[in-house]
Amino acid sequence: MNKQTFDVLGFQEILEDISEFAKTSKGKESIKSIQPQQNKRKIEGMLEEVKEAIEILKISSSIPIHTLDEMEFLINQAKKGMHIRADQFMYVLSFLQHCLKLKQFMKDKSYVAPHVSLYAESIGDLSDVEAKINGAIRHGQVDDHASSSLAYLRRQLSILLDKLKEKSQQIVKSKRYSSMLQETVVSERNGRFALAVKREFRNKIQGTVLDTSASGATLFIEPIELQAIQGEIELMKISEEQEVERILYELTAGLLTNEQMILIAIDTFHHYDVLFAKAAYSRKIDASIPLLNEDYFLELKEARHPMLGAKAVPLSITFGEHHRALVITGPNTGGKTVTLKTVGLLTLMAQSGLPIPAASGSSIAIFQNVYLDIGDGQSIEQNLSTFSSRLVNIIEILRATNDRSLVLLDELGSGTDPGEGMALAIVILEQLFLKGATIFATTHYSEMKEFADKKDGFLNATMEFDVESLQPTYRLLFGQSGKSQAFAIAMKLGLHPKLIEKAHQITYKKAAPFESTIDHAQLKLPYYDKQISINKYARKTAKKTQTKPVILQLDQGDHVIITETAESGIVYKGPDANGEYIIQIKNEKKAINHKRLKLNIKRDELYPPDYDFNIIFKSKEYRKINKKQQKRHVENLWLDSED
Repeated sequence: MNKQTFDVLGFQEILEDISEFAKTSKGKESIKSIQPQQNKRKIEGMLEEVKEAIEILKISSSIPIHTLDEMEFLINQAKKGMHIRADQFMYVLSFLQHCLKLKQFMKDKSYVAPHVSLYAESIGDLSDVEAKINGAIRHGQVDDHASSSLAYLRRQLSILLDKLKEKSQQIVKSKRYSSMLQETVVSERNGRFALAVKREFRNKIQGTVLDTSASGATLFIEPIELQAIQGEIELMKISEEQEVERILYELTAGLLTNEQMILIAIDTFHHYDVLFAKAAYSRKIDASIPLLNEDYFLELKEARHPMLGAKAVPLSITFGEHHRALVITGPNTGGKTVTLKTVGLLTLMAQSGLPIPAASGSSIAIFQNVYLDIGDGQSIEQNLSTFSSRLVNIIEILRATNDRSLVLLDELGSGTDPGEGMALAIVILEQLFLKGATIFATTHYSEMKEFADKKDGFLNATMEFDVESLQPTYRLLFGQSGKSQAFAIAMKLGLHPKLIEKAHQITYKKAAPFESTIDHAQLKLPYYDKQISINKYARKTAKKTQTKPVILQLDQGDHVIITETAESGIVYKGPDANGEYIIQIKNEKKAINHKRLKLNIKRDELYPPDYDFNIIFKSKEYRKINKKQQKRHVENLWLDSED
């Protein structure tokens, strides 16, 4: 299967639609990369899983599937020696809780999904890991009671902070400092307590300046009385941070100990995500599980193209038991191309383990490859016409096709001379058939219909057209070849039947009684009569007068250019009645029509008036004999005019 097949049939768009139902980015990517399979048993297993997933969705559409990207990132981070942060452990907790929820959700679904529900059982017991994290993490922070050491350090830290606040309040309220302060509020700068001191009293208070106001009038000073307590607090905070880090490393190590179980859980979530996305999409398009066969037999019951939605007209096809090539005819916009695309797309979907939008009991054949030539493949870059580019594609199909190929061809042989296009179409169809391919082809060529009627293994079908409403019904009728309906439509729209009869005679080389289908009196009405009446005084086309073609006049010795080859030569003689001149080109004389000659230099510009042109056009032997004959008659000595 190649990308062109996927793109033209819309298979990639179907996968995009399915991926919208996935909850994880990993699941979305997996769905977008789905490829058709050829192993019948494997495909049947995939379809059975989707069938069970659909049954689960009928019971409950809330599948407890957790996102996976961050969990995989955290595991990789831990394996590199970095601990998981306290806030990241909240995500880990959520994942572990979903593992338990998924197992519980699937536990009572075994009666409708015996195989699918079993996947949840592969998730191991991670309750111990969850309990340890729960006991150590609260609201994205390491809890005070994560360890006895941490609890002690935080109690001591709290005592010191209270002591620092009390001491700072005493300083602010003391009479010694009150007159020197801008305000009686203790400020905090970079985690340290400071007094707002007026600048002029800087030297009156011992301590460290931590900051200044924007105006510079206020200094924020940490008094020396608070520095000892601040130092103790800093040391206590360092000890606290070290203990927190130790706890996080311990929790991270505990998670890595269960890495294998976590990876299995991730894979299970991923599998369920892809599976239930397929099931949800199948429910959306009202799809059913098809039967599969390896006998190249196709039976579609009320099939619909999934991208047409409610506009799709159900298509029923039973084909392949006695025939391998179906030639579909019918009017434009009658549904021929949609039929090809529906067959191709549903084949790809079924082989990818996806239910198809068709009635139950539909059967799809498994093919090694699906090849197609549909639509306008004109290439501007390669300067190829529509016909040329499509023919290049068909040549590739001819090279690659085998007896396990499905080939879809739309309007084969179009875009060129109808006679030659028709002949090529028949030859290509026959060759693909000889290669063993299963073929669906659409055409307007009547000769292809006749070919299919006579050829064993070929079957004609037509897209039904309602002549009364002038609308296609999109129903495929087997065993009969249709027409483009141009004559029937023309008749319905009021074209005079005599004109239609003439057109039918030209097309099919036989008469057809269109005139007898309309009442004779009706044909005399102005609506019809004016179409065929001719004014006997109508302006006649002037007869063309035969004019004698003007022949380019050249003289012997004129230097000319042969326009086609750009060769130069000298006029020897001519022209004859047909305008042919004999031209000396190097040592050879050639007859060339005047239309291919262009005067370059007149002989008067090249030679003197009494120049002997025999020097150019005659051989040395000729000139020698001629000279002797002019002096006297010589027996048995003849001049050859061609020398």
